[in-house]
Amino acid sequence: MNPITRINPAELAPPTGFSHAVTATGGRLVFLAGQTALDGDGKVVGATLPEQFETALGNLLTALRAAGGAPSALARVTVYATDVADYRAHAPELGEIWRRLAGREYPAMAVIGAVRLWDEQARVEIDGIAVLD
Repeated sequence: MNPITRINPAELAPPTGFSHAVTATGGRLVFLAGQTALDGDGKVVGATLPEQFETALGNLLTALRAAGGAPSALARVTVYATDVADYRAHAPELGEIWRRLAGREYPAMAVIGAVRLWDEQARVEIDGIAVLD
């Protein structure tokens, strides 16, 4: 039995690429550190926001898998972007990347504008919380 239930009330605007609320019962929490587009050598890869988003999300999912979880276990994800307008402009492409890597079971999500991230060349950072059976 999946410990996560996604809730999207009819009274709220239809969610696109996120869930309005997520409940979690039982299980084990996994707190996932913020991931940027770092390769295995610790260098930021990708010149565009979509390229960096794909690598950062891949890194987050790698950490989740190492903890024993799958993308459907994500209950909460926060995306930090250095250019929210650029993020919005690429939203359809970012959604395609999300669906390809993580599927269509969306966590509760937020996108937050940041002046800069830890790695100066990074355009996006993604962290999350997952619930495992």
